[in-house]
Amino acid sequence: MAGASAQDKSDWERAQEKRNWREAEVSPPAYPRAQDLLPFFVSSASRFEFFVDAASLSIGEDGVVRYTLVARSAQGAESVSYEGIRCSTREVRIYATGRVADHAWSRRAGPWRRIEARSVQRWHNALAAEFFCAGGVALYSAQEGVAALRRGGHPRADRGAGG
Repeated sequence: MAGASAQDKSDWERAQEKRNWREAEVSPPAYPRAQDLLPFFVSSASRFEFFVDAASLSIGEDGVVRYTLVARSAQGAESVSYEGIRCSTREVRIYATGRVADHAWSRRAGPWRRIEARSVQRWHNALAAEFFCAGGVALYSAQEGVAALRRGGHPRADRGAGG
């Protein structure tokens, strides 16, 4: 059943998983370095470029895909955050935000939020649907995620879903 998607599970199975799930304690990774940033496409309507720090990508025993996200404006301003996507529930959480001035983290873990299909601000949707949770299944390894980012998408991704 390891390759089964969330849609293949019964309501009871999903409820049990949610009840028994425990999130791992995490700390932010090293601040991202320019040479480790892998770009990914979000939307031609976006004025930002988006990157995942390959060195930070991990899949926890709790099933959460964690990564550092860098969003860069056309003027060069950057926003950095350490985040996690829980593929089984299609939720995202921000664990820390980066301070560009001193390359340090401000730890302010936010709540888990549902990843909604949007036409704007859709970077989490793109990461989940096209790279990290393709076909409703979390990555098996960080290397698989890095390969998907380098390739421009995961082979299991359903690009017709309108995500």
